[in-house]
Amino acid sequence: MGAQWKQAGRELYALKRGQVVGKLVREIMVAAKLGGAEPDTNARLSAAVEKAKKASVPRDTIERAIKKGAGLTGEKIEFETITYEGFGPHKIPVIVECLTDNRNRTAPEIRHLFKDYQLGQPGSMSFFFDRWGVVEATHADSKRDAEGDAIEAGAQNVEPLEAGEVPEGQIGFRFLAESKDLGSVSAWLTRNGWKLLASELRYVAKNPVDLGEADRKEVTDFLHELDDHDDVHQVYAGLA
Repeated sequence: MGAQWKQAGRELYALKRGQVVGKLVREIMVAAKLGGAEPDTNARLSAAVEKAKKASVPRDTIERAIKKGAGLTGEKIEFETITYEGFGPHKIPVIVECLTDNRNRTAPEIRHLFKDYQLGQPGSMSFFFDRWGVVEATHADSKRDAEGDAIEAGAQNVEPLEAGEVPEGQIGFRFLAESKDLGSVSAWLTRNGWKLLASELRYVAKNPVDLGEADRKEVTDFLHELDDHDDVHQVYAGLA
């Protein structure tokens, strides 16, 4: 949800390009900086660590990133979030979130990637998206009532995760919550046996467009090119 164009196996695609580990480490550092070094009380950090483990990031690398992000090593990290918005191929609206320590490096490089399309002003794509708190999680009990848990947790909607994202014998769902409720929904799910894969604010397309095979490939190639940039954290597109 919000990044529907990413199909199962995307992490493997990025790994082959030698980039996913660096992005995961950066997310861990930012999560630890914002919410502290304890995954049990920091849902964003817990999800980031789970992603890193899934990608076989070494434990010492994860622990070092947590300590650095939380300021326990004396090192200073200065990442800022920058958002770029525009239209991609076939006028598909796109929002790109970057985590960067050098705005002057990132900005021209993202503009260059949009060179054949239209890069808009901040907020120009907001009409096409809603802002939701999104929690993706799995549960070992395959008979667990996800819809009931969504209601109890305070989520507004729930939907199954895509094939390939859920371990065999388990269930996996995506819970959508009001932005202000992201923390409480994440905490409730964690307390009730759900393992968080993601806990973050996302842009969710209001009316995603369904394209033919050739046009869709052109759009997804562009989105992958954006996603492969070292500073890009998330890419959202109005693509079904």
